[in-house]
Amino acid sequence: MRPTAPLTLLTAAILAAGTLTACGSGSGSDRDTVKVAFVKDTNGKVTVRDDYVRLMARQFERSHPGKKVRLIPVQAAENDYYTKIQQMMRSPKTAPDLVYEDTFLINSDIRAGLLRPLDGHLNAWDQWGQFEPAAKNAAKGPDGRTYGVPDGTDTRGLWFNKKIFRRAGLPADWRPRTWDEVLDAARTVKRKVPGVIPLNVFTGKSAGEAAVMQGFEMLLYGTGGQQLHDPVSGNWVTGTKGFRDSLAFLDTVYREHLGPEVSDALSPSIQTRVAAELLPEEKLAIDLDGSWLGQQWQPAGGGRPWPAWSTTLGQAPFPTQHGAPPGTVSLAGGWTWSVPSRARQPELAWQLIETFQSRSNALEWCVRGAQIAVRKDVAADPRYLSSVPGIGFFTGLVKVSRYRPALPDYPKVSAAIGEAMEAVTAGEATPRRAAAEYDGRLASLTGGHVVARP
Repeated sequence: MRPTAPLTLLTAAILAAGTLTACGSGSGSDRDTVKVAFVKDTNGKVTVRDDYVRLMARQFERSHPGKKVRLIPVQAAENDYYTKIQQMMRSPKTAPDLVYEDTFLINSDIRAGLLRPLDGHLNAWDQWGQFEPAAKNAAKGPDGRTYGVPDGTDTRGLWFNKKIFRRAGLPADWRPRTWDEVLDAARTVKRKVPGVIPLNVFTGKSAGEAAVMQGFEMLLYGTGGQQLHDPVSGNWVTGTKGFRDSLAFLDTVYREHLGPEVSDALSPSIQTRVAAELLPEEKLAIDLDGSWLGQQWQPAGGGRPWPAWSTTLGQAPFPTQHGAPPGTVSLAGGWTWSVPSRARQPELAWQLIETFQSRSNALEWCVRGAQIAVRKDVAADPRYLSSVPGIGFFTGLVKVSRYRPALPDYPKVSAAIGEAMEAVTAGEATPRRAAAEYDGRLASLTGGHVVARP
């Protein structure tokens, strides 16, 4: 369904000026209008989320006569989106009533006083029991209260092009058991299929959490032990061999020219290029990426319709460093619908959350957005189980998935990891030196809450 007026994108200049500009499906007084801010794909052709949010807005307006939804899509790279919504939430004049929040930011935004707890509503909501405990915990603050309702989760693994693998003499049922086997496959592609990028691992500052979470931490969490944060002592960990080894893996990829050109790898557009160009044009053999990629290629709302993707691409779990149990590693994340503390219509915002997260609408989003379901009834639905090729594979990774530390200091730690990755990728520092510089900064970033684990 189409709204009665087109969506208007927020720009950095508008936001910096403190002016909230958007339009939605009709006008209305502030008391009758709920404003919704959400991230729009940097590839303007990808409208999966936009289409779904529009659909929910129209449904809400029909079931709430006299109420209006004003949509505020923010088209930006992930890090820029986080900055923009935080700026918006700091003032009652620009704060949306409902905001799409990455779970890794929940605790830092709670500490900044930007979000309000939803426990009063959740305790009375008969649907809350359908949500998986891990998903609930991802939106929980240090005070034990819950600050968002998750709309799905995601996992990560290796996507590989079976046609390129055939040309390289690699198996269609590829299942690497160690990091070395991943690198050996990339080296084989480089040797036997010239002109193709063997392996993409997101890296550097511009890619934000795409680099840190599904690049670096996919490596780090496969090196064993508590390599990033110790939940028992509450300290961040420094000096580990696993940290250095993870940077060394990146160093190998880019020093041996197994990845994209460094200038491309460090570009803010690398995620869009991988999904819209490199994979569908069969210029990339192996991609360490997320479960949601299929949404990019579907006929309705996808940025680059690619009917053959389901037969062209295979999926494989990412292995632990040396094959140690459980043998594979994945990171799980996700987003929530949260209510800013300065929202003017928090009750309407909650009612809209209920609309988004009814069973049927949650199922609709998981099917459209290639999301891993967090509602038990959706996860068991036949439509979900047959919705996207590979959904069973990525859902199966949930049981081995790890979560980022849900702590207020994590965004600062993540940024420091991104800087270490960029220094290694660009050849400006050795893995050992980049790790030492990260270790040296960690105490100041976390208020001294560090412990050395050689």
